[in-house]
Amino acid sequence: MKIAIAGYGVVGRGAHELLLKNHAAIAARLGEELTVKYVLDPKDLTGTPGEGLKAAGIGEVLADPEIGLLVEAIGGVGAAYDYVRAALESGRSVVTPNKQLIAEKGAELLALAKEKDAALLFEPAVAGGTPVLWPIAHCLAANELDLAAGILNGTTNYILTKMVAEGADFAATLADAQRLGYAEADPTADIEGIDACRKACILADLLFGRHTDPEKVFAQGITKITAGDVAAADQAGFVVKLIGQARKMPDGKVLCLVTPALIGKGHPLAAVNDVFNAVMVHGNGVGEVMFYGRGAGDLPTGSAVLGDVIEAVRTGCRYDPMMSWTDCGSDHLADRRDYAIDALCRVKEPFAGLAARFPGAACIWERDGETAALVHGVPEGELEDYLAGRAVSPYIRVFAR
Repeated sequence: MKIAIAGYGVVGRGAHELLLKNHAAIAARLGEELTVKYVLDPKDLTGTPGEGLKAAGIGEVLADPEIGLLVEAIGGVGAAYDYVRAALESGRSVVTPNKQLIAEKGAELLALAKEKDAALLFEPAVAGGTPVLWPIAHCLAANELDLAAGILNGTTNYILTKMVAEGADFAATLADAQRLGYAEADPTADIEGIDACRKACILADLLFGRHTDPEKVFAQGITKITAGDVAAADQAGFVVKLIGQARKMPDGKVLCLVTPALIGKGHPLAAVNDVFNAVMVHGNGVGEVMFYGRGAGDLPTGSAVLGDVIEAVRTGCRYDPMMSWTDCGSDHLADRRDYAIDALCRVKEPFAGLAARFPGAACIWERDGETAALVHGVPEGELEDYLAGRAVSPYIRVFAR
């Protein structure tokens, strides 16, 4: 099997380097050689493993009958979408870690893969080098799954871990993360929850079989989390994490969202710190299962890319109906405002006023004219409307399960 790699940055090059490093072992397990024949990237490849493999364009790659599979590691939905669609149209299989492409165009591309009976695999799109999607689709296939939730972004988890450990505010911790290379110069996709939202949508797609449009999913990042929020959470027995979740509600609707959330200190997700990711899945047979590991990096993500390549080749580069979903509109999606939540609130009013409005509220502190409290079983829309213009900082929901 000869493959082409489109995009030779951290992930594309990492996958190639790992293939060269473990070439003999991979060939022995697979029963045939895997070779990179072309690299598609505009930059100079001199001094890299891709030197001498540069293709003039996607046309040259797809005109070569020896190429059976394309690894797309460009990112985004511009050239990446064009290349993946062209490869599938030609009957080639595709492996991609591109979370934006799969979240936005996955249903369309999977329909094309089905038509052409070609593999389209994307394991690294959610948790990098940590296997999540394959185990959900295959190992847990005997279950009715009703929840996938977790820490889906290593950058924000690092920032929140430092805020908890040091009591620092968001801005200072973000600057530290950028200095260490954990956060990009433009960290918007991470800190505003956009990256985690795409991953949560893919989890929802796979669990429930229907396309979840990221544009219709509520995503709130961590930019407004303060040291005061972290301190109030700690005093109440929680830590703050950015949680992406896809869950089936009692009425059958699917709730997909990304928000900061309070995690009880004894919960397994509370112990996931720094740049690590974790995804918890619940099934009616297996109960709770958690997947934990590094969510980024050249060799960890390259490992997941090559794992998909090996699986595609092992199964004859055929379409996998268990790693698929369809686009049937958005009428299955729940409105978060309709459901009751428990939440941390910080307001500039006496606790007595808050307790009168929300019976059962529990005071964390009253100081300097501010009340921090936990409210219980309140419809989110009602809570949101009440706090508009009153809150010191946004309320933080308690993660349930």
